[in-house]
Amino acid sequence: AAPNITEIIFKIGAEDKLVGRTDYCDYPESVSSIESIGTMRTPDIEKILSLEPDMVIASTHFNEENSQKLQDAGINVISLYEENDVNGVYTMIETLGTALNRNDEAQNTVNEMKDTIGKVTDAVSGLEEPTVYYVVGYGEGGDFSAPENTFVGGLIKLAGGKNIVPASDSWSFTLESLLEADPYIIVVRKGEKDAFMNADGYKELTAVKEGRVYEIDNNLIDRQGYRNAEGVLKLAEIFHSDAFK
Repeated sequence: AAPNITEIIFKIGAEDKLVGRTDYCDYPESVSSIESIGTMRTPDIEKILSLEPDMVIASTHFNEENSQKLQDAGINVISLYEENDVNGVYTMIETLGTALNRNDEAQNTVNEMKDTIGKVTDAVSGLEEPTVYYVVGYGEGGDFSAPENTFVGGLIKLAGGKNIVPASDSWSFTLESLLEADPYIIVVRKGEKDAFMNADGYKELTAVKEGRVYEIDNNLIDRQGYRNAEGVLKLAEIFHSDAFK
């Protein structure tokens, strides 16, 4: 299972059914005791077969050929693809609940998420949206961010932020565009704040000069799963700190 799926399996109490995971599955910590089968893009099919699973839960990067090999071996393959918004995550959790016979736990998880996100949207409703930029990549490798029509873009909106990156097919952005938009708030991945603030070219940004660069555990918003509700709350606390005191 991919990292987001592994997290959901543990959350709904079905971890005893999990016999294999990918190299990138790192949450919760106890997942490290479960056998890894490589990555979703390059899984070790022989290893998967040796674990004798009844079912393989595949995600976006698992290709059709590998899926067919497993089906030919009599293994049931369930594919869960990347969703466009948080409603899709609710469906993903419910689907896993049905597949793993954990319907009640799955429904409780969805209800918890809806409750948290509902409280956030109520709290930020009617407040002025600060302009926001979420840093996915910066510096010599180029500037990358989540456009407003992506999953992460949707979470920024739910949290009451105005994403400066317009709808696009590409996550690529330019430093010129960033400097021109000069967002009020910049969000970076955990551990990158100091490096970003001191990198050439970014010191001219008002958010850098005035200390409005904030860190977030990017797994809360990049990985599609139950922790997205916590991600929305954390973003909202950054965007509208007064509303969450």
